Amino acid sequence: MPVAQPADPGRVGRHGLKIMTALCRSFEMHREPVGKRIVAAVALADAPVGDEAGDRVR
Repeated sequence: MPVAQPADPGRVGRHGLKIMTALCRSFEMHREPVGKRIVAAVALADAPVGDEAGDRVR
């Protein structure tokens, strides 16, 4: 499973997981029989504010 790397200003690349977890409302990784499944919830700028599933709007 992917693991976020510690900060290293000299490293080129491998920053994607850290960026995703910073930007997402929720982020999950699940091991599958072949590979992995990643689920990320991202709030859109023009979307109404609601719960993570988008069921209830405040």
